[in-house]
Amino acid sequence: MAKRKLTKQQQVRISANQLTESSSSSSEGDDNTVLQGLVISHFGQQLEIEPLEGSLQNQTVRCFQRANLPRLVTGDKVLFQLDSQDTGVILSAQPRNNVFARPGFKGLIKPVAANIDKVLVVIAVLPEPFMNLTDRYLVAIESLNLDPIIVLNKADLVTEKNRSNIDNMMSIYKGIGYDTHRVSASTGIGMAELESQLAGLTTVLVGQSGVGKSSLVNSLSRQDSAAVGRLSIGKEKGTHTTTTARLFHLGTFDLVDSPGIREFNLGHIEPTLLIDGYRELRALKGQCKFRDCAHQSEPECAILAAVENGLVSRERLSNYFQILQSIGI
Repeated sequence: MAKRKLTKQQQVRISANQLTESSSSSSEGDDNTVLQGLVISHFGQQLEIEPLEGSLQNQTVRCFQRANLPRLVTGDKVLFQLDSQDTGVILSAQPRNNVFARPGFKGLIKPVAANIDKVLVVIAVLPEPFMNLTDRYLVAIESLNLDPIIVLNKADLVTEKNRSNIDNMMSIYKGIGYDTHRVSASTGIGMAELESQLAGLTTVLVGQSGVGKSSLVNSLSRQDSAAVGRLSIGKEKGTHTTTTARLFHLGTFDLVDSPGIREFNLGHIEPTLLIDGYRELRALKGQCKFRDCAHQSEPECAILAAVENGLVSRERLSNYFQILQSIGI
């Protein structure tokens, strides 16, 4: 049977009733106490909730959510009620500060995590990093008004053969103003500096499969908190290990490990707004002689002038046009 669609008025009334029930339940005794909780992970119809108060703090409870609640994601804060010592039901969701959403197929957006402070974009020496893919991550993150940090993992695998490409890529991003780190989860290179920057924050990891996101989680936590996958033999592409976003408490900060993806679809970005996803291009928007400047061969184009002056990289501008073509122009 198809699920009945509710009007906005009905949704507001349901939310109000849920909050009223929550308040009344709190006075009915310990068995019915309503607690604040944090969504740690999502498993089909069940969510893993960490109580933020009461005797079950630092533990987790498997909960079902009530009908007509919005889809909850890792990092959401909720009110829930225990059915028993091991299970419970989510009564209501608290407002989000923000949400990190992953672009999917057909322009659909899939929420991944909520209430985050930074997005850790993880690339690696192997599989070989490509600026076009990294730019796609950055465009998506910029469109959500979130702040990315670029982390090059497996820095111990840099050789004379690949050093020039990696140095050029990292210097371009640093020059634009992005925070960048070179680390090795296996040897510990750069990990202390990265951990220091993440202190007090909730950060979500994104990146191509095989770049070592789960290994970073384990290194930062100094234990095997996350499963680690092996690179596919002969292909140097990562095997998918993480299947659902999960929040880890790692000493002085929280970190969300998210499913790895090999491509980043930007079908949800309006072509005319793509330029806003490029920090250095956004700063020059509106400075060209012609309002409809396409930034390719027009006279007195501010962006082309910036390229000639070394203020905008040719690689980034080329990636911009490639992405622009892929999303509809």
